[in-house]
Amino acid sequence: MKVLIDADACPVVDLALAISSEYEIETILFCDTSHRIERDNVITIMVPKGPDSVDFTLVNALSKHDVVITQDYGLAAMVLARGGYAIDQNGREMSADNIENLLEIRHVGQKIRRAGGRTRGPKKRTKENNISFQMKFRQICEHAIFAQKMEGLNDEK
Repeated sequence: MKVLIDADACPVVDLALAISSEYEIETILFCDTSHRIERDNVITIMVPKGPDSVDFTLVNALSKHDVVITQDYGLAAMVLARGGYAIDQNGREMSADNIENLLEIRHVGQKIRRAGGRTRGPKKRTKENNISFQMKFRQICEHAIFAQKMEGLNDEK
């Protein structure tokens, strides 16, 4: 099991690294060449700049039960389809229960912007966002660890 971070414009990289190291989970940062993000003792995979280049590289590195941190709903949908877990920087878990609605909201926003309209940008980040992220990220890590162990036990039978 790994934690994979869509690190381009991700405000919780350091929080995620601290928590994943507590659980001794390998963490990999993914970014394009315009967002050089490196941390000690963490693998950084840099890809050429291009539409969705980070997303596809991350998905190709994904295994079942991996946890992905991203604010991209399209990437989250691919993660869920491959048996991973997806969480955004504010602690919202993306799941089978909410991904269709999130993709629809994204689609509507894209249509408005293509037509020349404006949509709201993200709200200013707060301490509460960090706390929500930390709590949910820990919960997802624990769930993923447990699920992987249970699957391993079932494979042994």
